[in-house]
Amino acid sequence: MTVVMSATALRPRPVSGLGYQAIGPEEEALVLDVLRRKELFRYYGTDAAKPPPMAAQLEQEFCAYLGTTYALAVTSGTAALEVALAAAAIGPGDEVIVNAWSWISCFTAIVRVGARPVLAEIDDSLNLDPGEIARLTTPRTRAVIVVHYQGVAADMEPIVLAAHRRGLYVIEDCAQSLGVRYRGRHVGTWADIGTYSFQNNKVATSGEGGMVVTRDQRLYERAVRFHDLGNYRPYHAALAPSTEPAFVGGQYRMSELTAAVALAQLRKVDKIREHCRALQARILPRMAGLQGVTLRREPDPAGGFGFEPYVFFERAERVTPFREKLDARNVNCGQRTGTYPQYGRDYVKTGLAHAPAASPFHDLKPWPAQGYRAEDFPRTEDLTKRFVALPIGWRYTVADADYIADSFIAVHREVCG
Repeated sequence: MTVVMSATALRPRPVSGLGYQAIGPEEEALVLDVLRRKELFRYYGTDAAKPPPMAAQLEQEFCAYLGTTYALAVTSGTAALEVALAAAAIGPGDEVIVNAWSWISCFTAIVRVGARPVLAEIDDSLNLDPGEIARLTTPRTRAVIVVHYQGVAADMEPIVLAAHRRGLYVIEDCAQSLGVRYRGRHVGTWADIGTYSFQNNKVATSGEGGMVVTRDQRLYERAVRFHDLGNYRPYHAALAPSTEPAFVGGQYRMSELTAAVALAQLRKVDKIREHCRALQARILPRMAGLQGVTLRREPDPAGGFGFEPYVFFERAERVTPFREKLDARNVNCGQRTGTYPQYGRDYVKTGLAHAPAASPFHDLKPWPAQGYRAEDFPRTEDLTKRFVALPIGWRYTVADADYIADSFIAVHREVCG
């Protein structure tokens, strides 16, 4: 299509990265410390009596930052979800309620432990609708995974109340929301277990990596055992004496190099959040009164991160031309991560796992069954077709924020009249 530019001077397109754009001498110093000690494995190194410090320090500072009891460093956010599910002893025959709109790992982690994902509608916060828990709970339901989508907390109080009333575990997926608060408490600390990611797109990154947190000693021991081939080493036993029998686990241990970068990044999270919130506060008030658009609802506006505001249009057909015109002005206007409705992904359309008997859907015929089709999620379909995302990065300036608002208003005039 032909894009007509206004008189607004075109600015260079800024890089919308978060944690990786904040990498500096702090990360370098901690990585060099690991290399100079020649201790890359977290549980033993050159001194048999003294385990290397980085992963342990990361876990300790993570607990202090969140105000929780136990933290376990793992290899990725996906691994963190699998470890959390295994800690709760969730497996074949069980069901887990999860957002229909989320990153791929939220669904696949459930399948990987042998349980069945049950997809739930989202609300206008783009997070789990608390009312879905009552609607979807069956005698087989064991847990709810709550995704805090792109820096905005889900409405945790009614979610936890509804889940615990039914005897369900609550697992918070905070991969995209480290540093976010809900009613004064960090996300990840409202539930039985919280999980986090240090993947490259996240607010704190070590390329890959993840974290599992809990206040429950039993869940912590089970998480440790599952992440380390069933082992419960002396370091962990000193924190929480063993009460659980050994069982077969996987291997999701974080290296000292990964922990070094993640530790330096963790110490920068609040500074990045403060920066993003300040820029968002310059942008959103100028859009609030525009005809035909509404802002994403935040259950706790004071607690969000501010790195990716969402604007909804009353008419879905305006979204594509709006994005095209913003893009022509060098305004980043796509999601930072490739999130799509789970029911639209290839592995859901086939209903397959790595082996036929491993699929939790093999008894649902015909496939796709009810609850795994687009027509079963009218609200999710509607909401996710009507938004424009406006990423804010660590390197964005006040001038960039003002340019985003100016450009949005100008394009709104062109598209919406």
